Amino acid sequence: MNICCLDMEGVVVPEIWIAFSEASGIPELRRTTRDEPDYDKLMKWRMGILREHGLGLKEIQDVIATIDPLPGAREFLDELRSISQVIIISDTFEQFAKPLMQKLGWPTLFCNTLEIDDDGMVVGVHMRCEQSKLTTVRGLQAMGFDTIATGDSYNDLAMIRASKAGFLFRSTEQIKADNPDLPAYEEFDELLSAFKAAL
Repeated sequence: MNICCLDMEGVVVPEIWIAFSEASGIPELRRTTRDEPDYDKLMKWRMGILREHGLGLKEIQDVIATIDPLPGAREFLDELRSISQVIIISDTFEQFAKPLMQKLGWPTLFCNTLEIDDDGMVVGVHMRCEQSKLTTVRGLQAMGFDTIATGDSYNDLAMIRASKAGFLFRSTEQIKADNPDLPAYEEFDELLSAFKAAL
């Protein structure tokens, strides 16, 4: 049995932190896992910037409420889910993802949780498990599934490489250059065709 594993941000929805960077006028927050391979380091850095500017969960959620899925993402997901089980595996957080999942028709999402203090400030993160994307596909494989995966960032590479088939989607030129053996796609119809061929 096959199961399709998708990254969330950059694949089916825009990058939340980039949108928040633009809305808040803090250019440093544009940095994502496309730029920084160490997710723990990235989140600690982000939390420091949020504290410095006095910004908490509410301000981030207000921006997320204005974000729509990428054009064509809902249709892509609907068709893929009609032919295979699909899980979105993301390093984002429940407090961020819920309104976006509603706009995508409630696909299955495995993600993490933020620790919020009484003042609404982000003070920590609770990751589901170490190397969450790789650990998840390994767990699915241990249950008898073959995984087919796609993503756009450094933190997706282990999941993609551990799978029966894997693809880059709308990734950076650097990541594509560093991984020339991975098929790279820019459009949802191309990605859908790749998944269909691998199923």
